[in-house]
Amino acid sequence: MSDDHAAHAIGAYGSRINTTPHLDRIAAGGVRLDNCFCTNSICAPSRATILSGTYSHRNGVLTLDDRFDGRMLTFPQLLQQAGYQTAIVGKWHLGHGGIHDPTGFDYWNVLPGQGAYYDPVLIEATGRTVHPGYATDVITDLSLEWLRRRDPARPFLLMCHHKAPHRPWEPDAKHAHLYEDVDIPEPPTLNDDYSDRGRAAAAARMRVDRDLTDRDLKGPAPDLPPEQLRAWKYQRYIKDYLRCVASVDDNVGRLLQYLDAEGLAEDTLVVYTSDQGFFLGDHGWYDKRFFYEESLRMPFLARYPREIPQGRTDARFALNVDFGPTFLDYAGLSVPPEMQGRSLRRVLRGEEEPNWQRSMYYRYFMHLAHHNVYAHYGVRTERYKLIYYYESQPEPQEWELFDLQSDPQELHNVYHDPGYAPVVAELRAELRRLRAEIGDGTNPFEGEG
Repeated sequence: MSDDHAAHAIGAYGSRINTTPHLDRIAAGGVRLDNCFCTNSICAPSRATILSGTYSHRNGVLTLDDRFDGRMLTFPQLLQQAGYQTAIVGKWHLGHGGIHDPTGFDYWNVLPGQGAYYDPVLIEATGRTVHPGYATDVITDLSLEWLRRRDPARPFLLMCHHKAPHRPWEPDAKHAHLYEDVDIPEPPTLNDDYSDRGRAAAAARMRVDRDLTDRDLKGPAPDLPPEQLRAWKYQRYIKDYLRCVASVDDNVGRLLQYLDAEGLAEDTLVVYTSDQGFFLGDHGWYDKRFFYEESLRMPFLARYPREIPQGRTDARFALNVDFGPTFLDYAGLSVPPEMQGRSLRRVLRGEEEPNWQRSMYYRYFMHLAHHNVYAHYGVRTERYKLIYYYESQPEPQEWELFDLQSDPQELHNVYHDPGYAPVVAELRAELRRLRAEIGDGTNPFEGEG
């Protein structure tokens, strides 16, 4: 798993801006999920959801300030109890000390907080160690070292979690000059003016043209007219982001090479994902948080030659709350009732799954905390997305509705269009149903209940 790696910066997902040959190997040898979504697009909450198989309001990690309670049931704990050797290396971001250290792992060696790209400190049970080198390489080195030391007679779970490509975007020396002599294509919504959206979009402070710092841009910006300056800043931002992605791709290749060399590829389920999506200049933004598509979508590539047909794509909905149940299912373990997700195993195989989810619930809690993004929740179906900005300060509560069929870039809020009144009524009812089903009763909207 990486951090902030948008699906549309992966070759297998049709990227227009980079290539990822090693990640593409996973997709070619297995399945690519085209509608994999996070339920709260921010790092720590998504990681807590993946571990616990529960939504943020249930696992208690609603924001970046919340720490995960290691006494909560997680899929690594259950795998460990079933005889698996378990390890996590790299990004943890769920707190440290006592009950907040990683649990359910025979070995853990993790970054404190976000960690550093160069000469990172990693924390393990025996203390802190500075590891010379570049974080993506170091995390892979430690992962491979653990794989070599494991008991080959027992099954294993390894969670190799990269910091990259999280901000600040600091490439390694190998990729420092990648894309230097080319212009990366701009997203079609880079110059979005937010004119037909709710007030939250215009209020957000994560715009490429005004909110990137000199540190992000590796120096002061030149004196240019506004549109040229936006284009210049986009190129500076996106090239460093993609250079960080290139290092992740190379290191994924090292892990795949190890599995091949050891004869493990046929028997090992390999999954590549990120903790959420990311705006790559889309809507003029960097960062995530919003329920909009680029932030919502997670990459999910899975390879398991014994069971998953090669080169498949699947458009059925998959959520990060489903990851834990999926891994338990592959290990032959029952999914405990505490977990709120469902196993994706039959979906990954391409089989029918009766009554599979055709809508999903999303909630972002960090009202105005970072980047001035308003707290909101909503529902997405195959065609529509309904969003409710539920706080009354600094703006009145507000709704957005997008028709993803006619408006895939989510530029036109049609909530108040009389022609969509039946859709609004249907989606508000579905939103009530989903909130009741998962037990999120806080901040109700008018008529809910």
